[in-house]
Amino acid sequence: MQKRIVTIERHIIEEERRHPGATGDFSALLRDLTLAIKVIWREVSKAGLVNVLGLAGRANVHGEEVKKLDILADNTIYQAMDHGGHLCVMASEEHDDLLMIPERYPKGKYVLLFDPLDGSSNIDANVTIGTIFSIYRRITLSGNGTLEDCLQPGYKQIASGYVIYGSSTMLVYTTGDGVHGFTLDPSIGEFLLSHEDIKIPKRGKIYSINEGNTVYWREGMKKYITHLHEADKASGRPYSSRYIGSMVGDIHRTLLYGGIFLYPADTKSPNGKLRILYEANPMAFIVEQAGGRASDGQKRILDLRPAQLHQRTPLIIGSEEDVLEAERFIREDS
Repeated sequence: MQKRIVTIERHIIEEERRHPGATGDFSALLRDLTLAIKVIWREVSKAGLVNVLGLAGRANVHGEEVKKLDILADNTIYQAMDHGGHLCVMASEEHDDLLMIPERYPKGKYVLLFDPLDGSSNIDANVTIGTIFSIYRRITLSGNGTLEDCLQPGYKQIASGYVIYGSSTMLVYTTGDGVHGFTLDPSIGEFLLSHEDIKIPKRGKIYSINEGNTVYWREGMKKYITHLHEADKASGRPYSSRYIGSMVGDIHRTLLYGGIFLYPADTKSPNGKLRILYEANPMAFIVEQAGGRASDGQKRILDLRPAQLHQRTPLIIGSEEDVLEAERFIREDS
């Protein structure tokens, strides 16, 4: 029997039907976001042919050199989402302050946080990059959204997802009822359901960490990685190391194959390096919904209560048994 064809729009509508009180606002928000992603994909796919490679000549709020594609992706998402009436406020990894909805447009009941182009340092080398997003219900009652609406713990997310621009372009998202992946068919311009109800293996055989930072690691992390290098008694082989340097790419592989991705606290970055709101929370929500685990080494990521828009955190994420094992090594060192 031929496999049914399900577009992401159809999937969103079918999910909405399971909630009798749904108004359609949330579905429309996701459709607008999908359009923005298609525009970004179009530009990413021809990056070497048009003038969007290279540096933009300025740094972002984190002191990082901004790429031209960073700016393009950031502007595309904002301009696709600012007028639909679904959002009350946005925040982007590329901006110091909140992104307000223009006064001339209605204000909705949702909040959008996003990293427009994760892994952008890899752009010019044609290495995997991605987009990450996170959606919350607003806390304030009406009008313009506020900082309070954005600084919510991750367990309050109502949806999160990422897009990976690789050999194929894939969108993975969750609304708190499993994780589903859609692959873009460029011939028809549609995201089609390709990975239904993704489940991460309970344990994997791949670890992903920047071992160039070994000199800064604390003893517990050094001991854990040494442990992974040792041959497992059951399989007779050690874990394999795979590190792309693009979090979307590394976590996407971990989600499908199992294993663990680590960006731990160390002596150089005692508070970690990844941003809670734009990177850790949305990825943690996805991985937990797929049956995995995400922590800062001590606490569940989704329970953290951010105090700042660009607050950072360590991140240990992946297969449940692998993360629990890493946490034991980290606790022994604390």
